[in-house]
Formats: sequence, C-alpha cells, structure tokens
Amino acid sequence: MIAIIDYGINNLDSIKNALDKLSIPAVVTCDATVINQARILVLPGVGAAATGMNNLKMLGLDKLLTSEVRNGKPLLGICLGMQLLMDWSEEGNVHCLGFVDGIVEKFTDKLKVPQIGWNQMQIIDVQSPLLTDIPDTSDFYFVHSYFCNPDDKNVIVGTTIYGQPFCSIMKQDNIVGVQFHPEKSGKIGFQLLQNIINYFLL
Repeated sequence: MIAIIDYGINNLDSIKNALDKLSIPAVVTCDATVINQARILVLPGVGAAATGMNNLKMLGLDKLLTSEVRNGKPLLGICLGMQLLMDWSEEGNVHCLGFVDGIVEKFTDKLKVPQIGWNQMQIIDVQSPLLTDIPDTSDFYFVHSYFCNPDDKNVIVGTTIYGQPFCSIMKQDNIVGVQFHPEKSGKIGFQLLQNIINYFLL
C-alpha cells in the first residue's frame, strides 16, 4: 500500500486518481500508523516551500518522514514534494528535509515564471529502470518557478530546458523526485509512475 502524505497542500486527489487507474492501492493520510505500515510514500504538493515545510513540522511529519526514509522506506517527491527533499530552498530561505544534498533555486528573472505547460525531458541516465519504455525528449507537464540543483550530479536521471537545463528527475537510493506532474502527463506520465513503483518494489 502507498501512503500519499496529506500535509495541507493541494494536488492530492490527482495523484490518488492516477494510482487508482493503475490499480495500485493508495491512501491519502497524515496518520503516523498508516505511514509506518505503508510500503511506499508519496510526497506531492504545489505551492511555497515555506508553507510546505511549516505544515510538515506542525503535523510532526518532518521527523516521521526522516525516520522512515533513513530506515530505507521508498519515497517519491512530486513537484514541491521533490523540492522539499533538498537541503534548502531560495523560496522563503527555508531549510527543507535534507534527504538529498543540494538547494532549490529560482529561475532567472528573465524567464516567465511559473513555467506552466508541457516541456521535454532529456534522458541522462539511459540505464535507469525509471525510464523503461519512456522515449528520450518525452513531454511532461510542469507548473513551477523553482528547480532542484543537487550537489551530486550522478543522482540526475533526466533534465529539462527552461532558459537553462535543470534536474527534472532524480534518484538517490530509496528516494525519487520528479519536478513535473506525472499524474497530469497522460500515458507517458502513467508509464513513469508504474516504473517508479516497480523500482521501489524490487
């Protein structure tokens, strides 16, 4: 069973519906017992990093997620959820969960932000099981003004160009982050979700 972390941030129903369509059991929850019993955790979210971290802390979920991840439980971060996996975000100058070394940066002021719409993902790690049956330069749906810049570039699975190349998929041990919304990216997004779940269940 997958636990979709409910921390008062939108975008929970869309990922739940996507997993339902893939016949993958999932529940939206902030209950510690349910999260502890789940095989996989999903941290979705849209909005500001400071709000997201504040909500996680108020619910005690920051410490719970840290414990679960350090014990090896798989975690998928989507959009804001991916950004919260990093050490620190320029958005509000907030310390994040610190699961992946690196920072979250804002796109240059020369670009229109947020980036909203479809954009291509260029495959970096051609051997990654996350990208099975995902063609290079596949289109995914993005809504964001900030992007992750991990210290270790080896965790980058795929990149996207918006004014500059940025990390749009990353994988580090039991952690996967995607900057786009796979649940809103049609057939190719559903394939990616299935690949991620399959990878976590290996």
